[in-house]
Amino acid sequence: QEQLVESGGGSVQSGGSLRLSCLASGYSVRNYRSMAWFRQAAGKEREGVAAVEDNGNPRVADSVKGRFTISQDNVKNTLYLEMNSLKPEDTAMYYCATRQTTYAGIYYGFLDPRSYNYWGQGTQVTVSS
Repeated sequence: QEQLVESGGGSVQSGGSLRLSCLASGYSVRNYRSMAWFRQAAGKEREGVAAVEDNGNPRVADSVKGRFTISQDNVKNTLYLEMNSLKPEDTAMYYCATRQTTYAGIYYGFLDPRSYNYWGQGTQVTVSS
């Protein structure tokens, strides 16, 4: 059975670092059209953070550029999000998402959650000042 399982969240102080992992089981990340990280803070809409597009190019949102790095390990079947210089406003639940090759929906861009059809359960990141 196909699954996306996030891990690596936790509580850190402002300026700290975390590395999130998204393990894809039951399917090879090599076969996904694209994979991405989103986050959702309490009371706010889900926000795109970074993605590895179907051409393999990593993309990050302007709001985290220079601090967050996305990468994909096809051998370990895992998507990563390296987060540095964390700020309290980075506090959110972080979700891994994929656009499966069988999904025929419209692609709205790498930051739009409508572009992705399969989601993990999320991992909480809390940054204190």
